Amino acid sequence: MQELSKSKRYLLSILSGVLLFISFPFTGSLTFLVFISWIPLLIIESYISKKKYKSSKVYIHAFVTFFIYNLGATWWIWNASPGGAIFAIVLNAIIMALVFYVFHLSKKTVDPKNGIIFLPIIWIAFEFIHYHWELSYPWLTLGNSFSITPKIIQWYSITGALGGSLWILTINILLFKLIERIIIYKRSIQSELKFILITSSIIIIPITFSIYSYFSYSEKKDPIEIVAIQPNIDPYNEKFDSDLKSQLTKLFNEADKKVTKNTEIVLAPETAISSTFYEDEITQLDFYPFILERTSKWNNTLFFTGASTTRFFDKKNSIASRAVQGGPGFIEYYNTSILFNKNESPLYVHKSKLVLGVEKIPFSKWIPWLEELSIQNGGTSGTLGIENVPKIYKTPKFNFAPSICYESIYGSFIAEQCKKGSDIIFIITNDGWWGNTPGYKQHASFASLRAIENRKSVARSANTGISCFINQRGDVIQATKWWIPTALNGILNKNKESTFYTNNGDLIGKTFAIASLILMVYLLFLKIRIAFGKN
Repeated sequence: MQELSKSKRYLLSILSGVLLFISFPFTGSLTFLVFISWIPLLIIESYISKKKYKSSKVYIHAFVTFFIYNLGATWWIWNASPGGAIFAIVLNAIIMALVFYVFHLSKKTVDPKNGIIFLPIIWIAFEFIHYHWELSYPWLTLGNSFSITPKIIQWYSITGALGGSLWILTINILLFKLIERIIIYKRSIQSELKFILITSSIIIIPITFSIYSYFSYSEKKDPIEIVAIQPNIDPYNEKFDSDLKSQLTKLFNEADKKVTKNTEIVLAPETAISSTFYEDEITQLDFYPFILERTSKWNNTLFFTGASTTRFFDKKNSIASRAVQGGPGFIEYYNTSILFNKNESPLYVHKSKLVLGVEKIPFSKWIPWLEELSIQNGGTSGTLGIENVPKIYKTPKFNFAPSICYESIYGSFIAEQCKKGSDIIFIITNDGWWGNTPGYKQHASFASLRAIENRKSVARSANTGISCFINQRGDVIQATKWWIPTALNGILNKNKESTFYTNNGDLIGKTFAIASLILMVYLLFLKIRIAFGKN
């Protein structure tokens, strides 16, 4: 084996990190480089294993790789919160490196020769858990790398984004083994033609199947006319500091330009109603008759938007409940979606997937003083209340899945909403915190994944952009530009049918999580046996 000096190993670590972030959407968008992005890190791991160096070296090199990946792909978080950016980038890199380190230990202890197969099992189990635990942050799920190439991932309607992660890791491992056979073991290319054919097939077959599915898929005609508003209200200097009525006027003025007699629903962004209010008292507030007045001009058109709301409880309701100062009872704050229908009372669905550090303080259930560390980013800070289960809105003509901002990166959550009868997905968000950076573009692109996974059209209203309409194949068919006040009018097709992914969710993630648990138990058993054997 060729010697790899410390400097060469660090260069390979850096190379893996760079390949990962330049293949990610809008921090390079060189998507197909993701198929070789893990190879330098795998070379390092293999070298350290064969040389029987300390396993801690694997962790250090993995941390370098994943720190660069997180920094390169999500540096834009700094614009919203420097402290939050440092926390997210460093902590996520630490966790990712730990997952790779666990793979290394499993391979080293259980099966040094063939243990590389443990990598996709352990990594995808991690990505699945990353959707569900206290430190949930699935932005950099490997399968998200294909959000700008919908033509080649139509099979996400079966596997979801974790299927993309499995594809990426499988190809990286096969290409690594091919390089190892030819360069390290000096085998001829002719002798490896069968292996090359298998590797090529695993690359080509999913792409071919997807392209066929893309061009053969035909949406059933079930149209709905939608208006999505982009009011362009500065979240730092205007949204939470200026007059609410003037903001709503700006919003409705844009909508009035696009609403027609056929418009069934108008979408406005997350927290478009920026003044926090008690939900039970909405009809007594000044903005309520104003909204009814402006929407009355739209015939029977529904109005869907976001707000910061509160509810009162006699007893503590959840971890988000806060004691009312100077009086009995508890109050909870929510990031809320509201559906206005002039003939009925407003309907509410609260955001369930919360942003770490701003809307949710991890582990505060057990360590309450952590709530004091919450990041102030407009509106209410600290842990917010959530819905206990995914909910949808049902109207006489259609049902829709409401997705508030961060929720749209949770594939299985959206799938659960669609499974409950959603015909279409509506996303309302405010991405202005990040400025004109890759962040808002990445966030918008992830909506295409949700469209493919569930075969549901998506309408997206973003305060400062990108507002867009996406068809059931994941194509963006209309989109606004960044930081321009405007509104879109478009027609999308509803779809009542469910996909395999809608019905089964992250089946790959669940399976690999169970397999990883079994592997970890077996690994622990071997470690204990070795320890007692030495004694």
